[in-house]
Formats: sequence, structure tokens, C-alpha cells
Amino acid sequence: MENKAEFNKYFWRFLWSSILIALSGCLGNVVDAIIVGNLIGADGVSAINLTKPMVQFMFTISMLLSTGAGMLVGMELGKKDFRRAAYIFTLSIGGCIGFGLFMTLCGFFFPKIVTGWLCQSEFLFQYTYEYLRVMMLGAPMYMLAWGMATMVGVDGSPRLASVAILVDNVVNLCLDIVFIKWCGWGIEGSAWATVLGHAVGVGIICWHLHYPDNHLKVVLRDAHNAWGSILSQGAPLAVASICLTLLLFCSNHIVLTTGGRTFIFAFSVCMNLMQIYNLFLSGACRTIQSLGAIEVGKGDNEGCKLVIRKAFRFITWSMIATCALVWIFPETVAHFFGANEEDMIAESVRALRIYAISLIPFCYIYTLMIIYKLYKYHSMALFLSFALSLTVIPVMWLMARYATEYLWYSFLIAYAIEGALILIFHKAGHMKFELRE
Repeated sequence: MENKAEFNKYFWRFLWSSILIALSGCLGNVVDAIIVGNLIGADGVSAINLTKPMVQFMFTISMLLSTGAGMLVGMELGKKDFRRAAYIFTLSIGGCIGFGLFMTLCGFFFPKIVTGWLCQSEFLFQYTYEYLRVMMLGAPMYMLAWGMATMVGVDGSPRLASVAILVDNVVNLCLDIVFIKWCGWGIEGSAWATVLGHAVGVGIICWHLHYPDNHLKVVLRDAHNAWGSILSQGAPLAVASICLTLLLFCSNHIVLTTGGRTFIFAFSVCMNLMQIYNLFLSGACRTIQSLGAIEVGKGDNEGCKLVIRKAFRFITWSMIATCALVWIFPETVAHFFGANEEDMIAESVRALRIYAISLIPFCYIYTLMIIYKLYKYHSMALFLSFALSLTVIPVMWLMARYATEYLWYSFLIAYAIEGALILIFHKAGHMKFELRE
């Protein structure tokens, strides 16, 4: 392992850059929801939440194509195989562009059909349709914002990626106000603000390609095809994300049919709280994936473990701070998203406090999934990918059917079950976090 002081400096620089990069995927919807809640109303916030299964699906494909590829690029750079790294980069970004264009076509021809799948409420349908259609049209920018930021960060320009994502979100924030308040475009204007923000961010990130030490060249052929490796490396995260897509779809339906307008707003606020947690979680996990992969490529187990320990410490303190704020100021959080009716505020306060605690085991389990993959326990990583979301659905269904007053405890109960299963399987499999051939 390199000098510890230099390693620590590089770790924190990469971590904060990764957190800022995560703004693209984690806070775009949150910014929209806050502004929409205050300029349009609580139903607008609920409508944005109803579009999240589709947005999460796009995010899933982006993760499948770029996150696993980012790990592979990091490993190849650690081995000094720059041509192979460039080839993997080319396949990954090409795949992101291709899928983004497919989603654009769906946004042109099938937006109402997709909206009908996501929203069964007449009073929320129009808001949901207007927001979702634009997000689908702008899918290529969404895909590239995540994919290019991942690659550029691994290739040694995490600060450039950070600046790009900061500008992305500032543009989004400013255009939200301009399009909604001044242009009168309503919730559709909020979606256009998000898409244009991503476009500006992608333009800035691409400046890395002009650097003389840039390794992200276009290489269309290599001795060995990389698609299998890319999809294999990205599969656990992608499976977890597609399961989250299914969870969002099912939980939205359960909550909406159980408690109507009041419950779906409270749940929407909780989902936005999850995005705040994901901001720190994604940054820490991206750091484990990228820096950990580089240490694996070097064969440095001590360096890999140091990355993991520091990332876990950061996640723990971030969760403590976030939970404390939510428990102390739950009404403020609800008001922040436009709640102005007493029943909505009361239900949001109740849901937020329970859900904030539920996200603690979620964050640890998600991070363990990354670590299992890094140490080549692929089956365990894949199991956690499924379990993270799919255990919640039956628990929530049972709560809604037999104990409605405890509905918000569904996530906490499910994650407690998963934690117990992890301990059992880890000991039964005699797993150790050591580098293996």
C-alpha cells in the first residue's frame, strides 16, 4: 500500500467527488419534488414519486452498463492495460447511448401507456404523465450523466466530474423556478429542467476527453470481448436496482390503495428521504468499487480493507446525522415538500421517523453487497441484490392487509430478516474478506 497520508488524501478526494457525482442520480428528483411541492402542491410531489419506478429502471440499465464497467476499467488501469480499459469504456458508453435513444422513442410513442402502468389514480394521472414523458424523452442525457461521471472519476478526474454534477444540479434548480413559475410550464417544466441540467453536466464531463493523460479512448475491438465481464460485474447492483424498481412499483400501489392521497404523499416524502441517504451511500459504495478495484488489481489486500473501513465509518456517521435531523425536525421536512394539510403532516411525521431508522440496516446491507462482489463471493452478492427489495414487498402486503397501523414498519422488519439471513449464510459458507484467485 502507498503512503498512508497520501492514501487518505486520495480517498477523501475521491469520496467527496463520488458523493457529488451521486447528486446526478440521487438529488435530481428531490430538487424537483421540493420545488414542485411548494410551487404546484403536494399532489405534484406524489406524481413525481409515481414516476420513480421508470426513472429507477433507467438508472438500473445505466448501472448495469457503467458501474460494473467502471470497476473493470479501474482494474485494467491498475494493471496498466490502457487499451483494454478504453475498449471497456467504449462498450459501456455506447450501450448507455443506445438504451437512452430507445427510451426516447418510447417517450414519443407510448407515454400514456407507460403512465397507465404506474398511476391508477385519476387525480394524479395528468401530473404523472406530463413529468414522465419528458424524463423518457431526455433519457440519453440521464444515462450519460451517470455513465460518463463514473468513467471520468476512475480515470483520474473526480474533481471535474464533481464540478460537472454541481453545475448540473444548479442549472436544474434555476430552470425549475424559471420554467414552473415564470414560463408557466407546470410539472412538465420541472422535468425539462432536470433533462437540460444533465445535458450541461455531460458537456462539462466530456472535457476530460481533451486531457493529454486521458485513457478513455474509442476502441471498438479487443482480443477478448468484454460484454460478459461488464454485465457480470454490474449484475448484482443492477439486480438490486431492478428489484428496487419492482419495490417502488408495488409499494406505490399498496400505499395508494391502502391510505389514498394522504398515505401516498407521506410515502413520497419517505422516498425522497431515501434519496438523501443514497447520496452518501452511493458515494461511499462508488469509492469502494473504484478504489477497492484498483487495490484488487494491485493485489493489495491491506489497501482494499482500508478503503472499506473508511467507507463504513463515513456511512455510519452520515446515517447518525441524517436520522437525528429527521427525528428532531420531521414536520419541517414535511413542510419542505409542500405539506399544508394537518392529516398529511401528521402521517408524514409518523412515517418519516420510522422510515429513517429502517434505512440504517438498508445502508449496511447494500454496502455488504458491494464488498461481497469485490471479494468474488458472487452468489452472496446476487442473493443480497434480490433480498434488499423483494423481502419488503410481502411484508408490506401483509401489513396492509392485516395490520394497517404498522404499515410503515414494513421496511424495518424486512431488513431485520435480511440481516439475520446474512449472518447465517456468511458463517455457513465460511466466508472471509481476503483476496482470492
